[in-house]
Amino acid sequence: MNLPPSAIITGITGQDGSYLCELLLDKGYIVHGIVRRSSSLDRPRLLSHYNDPDIYGKRLFLHYADLTDPTSIRRIIAQTAPIEFYHLAGQSHVGLSFEIPESTCDLTAMGTLRIMEILRDQPNNPRFLHASSREIFGTPTVSPQDETTPQNPNSPYGCAKSFATQMVRVYRDSHGLFFCNAICYNHESPRRAENFVTRKITLAAARIKLGLQSKLMLGSIDSARDWGYAKEYAEAMWRMLQHDQPDDYVLATGTSYTVREFAEAAFSHVGLDWKEYIELDQRFIRPADAESLLGDASKAQRVLGWTARTKMHELVRIMVDYDMDRLRQSKERT
Repeated sequence: MNLPPSAIITGITGQDGSYLCELLLDKGYIVHGIVRRSSSLDRPRLLSHYNDPDIYGKRLFLHYADLTDPTSIRRIIAQTAPIEFYHLAGQSHVGLSFEIPESTCDLTAMGTLRIMEILRDQPNNPRFLHASSREIFGTPTVSPQDETTPQNPNSPYGCAKSFATQMVRVYRDSHGLFFCNAICYNHESPRRAENFVTRKITLAAARIKLGLQSKLMLGSIDSARDWGYAKEYAEAMWRMLQHDQPDDYVLATGTSYTVREFAEAAFSHVGLDWKEYIELDQRFIRPADAESLLGDASKAQRVLGWTARTKMHELVRIMVDYDMDRLRQSKERT
């Protein structure tokens, strides 16, 4: 009798982790999620599965552990014997990393190294995916960027991710392990936290349209980003661990838009002129900001057969419609 495959996801309660969890469950996996001990018991992104008695406790399990606690992580890995390990957790807010650089580096850089050391010691080494970031390129020397572009981070978060990304390559090359980097460009969804600029914009557009908010304060609106749909990026992560050989892949749409254009699309979708509602606030300007970030995902298309299908304008519609529906339902309940 063949047992179903088992996978571990760190960061399972986040945007990417929840989409990946759904994908793996649909493919018949037993999914084990690692959540922080301080993590809220309210897990809205996993709610449908968490409350389903046919899934939670049978095909989906959550385990408490911190990235600073290798003993607990080692115990979970020994108990669950995963064939795949998806490492998506860490302090992932770039702007916040300037305020808490030490904890960002401890969780994002050293947390990844701790996990890889544990996996290296396993009798059957799981395939490992590290969710890297386009922030490793910082201020890039070329555009677009691909897997061979020199790393040049300009934020504490980018430096931490660069360290982790390089260590994944070291472990793959030196120890012969199936370790991969998913170098993800900005990927958003209705599940994005509200302190990220994309969700901040779509939520504000919906709230202003419904008369629940009057203004939106933003920092730089001229920064350009390559925005894709997080659900599709989760699929690419899974494909990376199904391939014959471990490698690194840039995941991106290949198109870039400014924050200004993103905001214009969001407000236009609800029939509003963004210029009447958005004000600039110097408090939201980062000490250093990445520029000219545009990803070349041709390798992922060629090797994995993966392409980012949802581009910025469609992504904006998905997010704004979700926020409008959620706010309307909330108003009806009150």
